[in-house]
Amino acid sequence: MDSASRCFSLQNSCNASSATGILYDPPLGFRFRSPIRNIVRMSATQTENTRISFESLPIKPPSHPTYDLSGIIKSALSEDAGDRGDVTCLATIPSDMEVEAHFLAKENGIIAGISLAEMVFHEVDPSLKVEWSQKDGDSVHKGLDFGKVYGRAHSIVVAERVALNFMQRMSGVATLTKAMADLASPARILETRKTAPGLRLVDKWAVLIGGGRNHRMGLFDMVMIKDNHISIAGGITNALKSVDLYLEQRNLQLEVEVETRTIEEVDKVLDYASQTKTSLTRIMLDNMVVPLPNGDVDVTMLEQAVNLIGRRFETEASGNVTLETVHKIGQTGVDYISSGALTHSVKALDISLKIDTELALQVGRRTQRA
Repeated sequence: MDSASRCFSLQNSCNASSATGILYDPPLGFRFRSPIRNIVRMSATQTENTRISFESLPIKPPSHPTYDLSGIIKSALSEDAGDRGDVTCLATIPSDMEVEAHFLAKENGIIAGISLAEMVFHEVDPSLKVEWSQKDGDSVHKGLDFGKVYGRAHSIVVAERVALNFMQRMSGVATLTKAMADLASPARILETRKTAPGLRLVDKWAVLIGGGRNHRMGLFDMVMIKDNHISIAGGITNALKSVDLYLEQRNLQLEVEVETRTIEEVDKVLDYASQTKTSLTRIMLDNMVVPLPNGDVDVTMLEQAVNLIGRRFETEASGNVTLETVHKIGQTGVDYISSGALTHSVKALDISLKIDTELALQVGRRTQRA
């Protein structure tokens, strides 16, 4: 087999002489050519580099105008491969050997990242076959064999850690989101922009899989007037006036949220809105949940603010949101509860990919992880 037929790039090119980016050659591992950039628009129905159609997914990723999901996968693979590829695989695994490996859950939780893991395997080797008994958003229990991948052994092992890293993080986010969302009802749970750098869409996708809602994707898709904007503008009324003027002059239609920290600020917002046509859609009630020495929280101020606003604007509670407090907050009548902890303090769900599953389960039972 010649070099051109043995090589394929992570852009699914099989022309070794003209492909750019990362090249995978089974006997050699990953090799590198000039850098590439291929923007994948998440509103499209399918990426150019995978066989996964977003329209076919049980829970689609959120929309983003420029997010390069394929590039994130390539970057994760390239940082793992370095400039030599997987030297352990090269030393121990024959290039033509084929195996079957199984995904094992090592603790209970909500599985997420199945679709993304499949994209990783297809980026490394489109000939790999992946099958699942579960889908994104399903519950898994410790010891469950919930999927398998089979094909070239070297390709599976190269893709293994990157696929698992995405799945474990996303599953951790989804698991916490599911618990929070159930407790918060009838309020709806939101994440924030406190996501891992470069993984904004991945983290927010995991929140959707866990049953939460997405807050703004970034700085571009919603006007959010926070405390620093208010301080610089010279007060909450001035900030609202400036936003309304900006949107009107540019003929922009965007949702607008303003952060309030006191009942006085809520009154000022309502007074402004009663006298002026405004684009304001939501009022954030920040740190109006007061922690008590006994570990409970006082939601009196939050309830007062929600009652003042009525149904004139959507309301969002933030601050002091935990698994222990979110139910009480959700009973105040607030529409949304936002929690940065969903993504900034995530505990990964333990998942493994094993070829010798019987031995893996024996070890898991011995360590109480299966």
